[in-house]
Amino acid sequence: MRPLLALAALALAQQARAADDVPLFDGKTLDGWTFIVKPDKDGKTADPKTTWSAKDGVIVCTGKPNGCMVTAKEYGDYTLRLKWRFPAGGGGNTGVLLHVRDEKYWPTSVEAQLLTGRAGDILLTNPPGAKLDVEKARQDPKLERRFFRIDTKKPVERKLGEWNDLEVTCKGGDIVLAVNGVKVNEGKNGNLTKGRIALQSEGAEVHFKDVVLRK
Repeated sequence: MRPLLALAALALAQQARAADDVPLFDGKTLDGWTFIVKPDKDGKTADPKTTWSAKDGVIVCTGKPNGCMVTAKEYGDYTLRLKWRFPAGGGGNTGVLLHVRDEKYWPTSVEAQLLTGRAGDILLTNPPGAKLDVEKARQDPKLERRFFRIDTKKPVERKLGEWNDLEVTCKGGDIVLAVNGVKVNEGKNGNLTKGRIALQSEGAEVHFKDVVLRK
């Protein structure tokens, strides 16, 4: 009977964890999100529906124009999990913005970088509005607000066209990033401890799905 009891306990634990999950994307619509789009040279702003759409359980971003889709609500002390991919043969730049504080198309925030080949880097957007203590040895000498991911020896990103898993844990001013189950970065004592969450549009087509938050 012990194996059966163990299985039953595991099932109950999984149900309890699932009950704590808050889906940020319902798989069908972009309800619960707002949009910030970079104006063109004449100051006109494009319809965000031409950039962002929901199809077959996936958020599709064309990458143009630059900007982001942002949760309408603020969050603090959570673990965020999502999947992302660039189309096969593509690659490009995007990111997940944490603790978004304003309405700029590059808003004040801490970015979990998802640039092809650099997923897991941390960028501080609009410092000193965003501050975070990260290991000094991993600071980019050419861009002080960027902190390279931890050297994992083996590649952590999957092939273009395949889904990658991002996990972000925010507690107080501390942030930990994991890509495909591997811890790739962390920072402590940040001045931002809560805010909205954003997905970036930054020049390349990118897809997101299974966007779930657990407090």
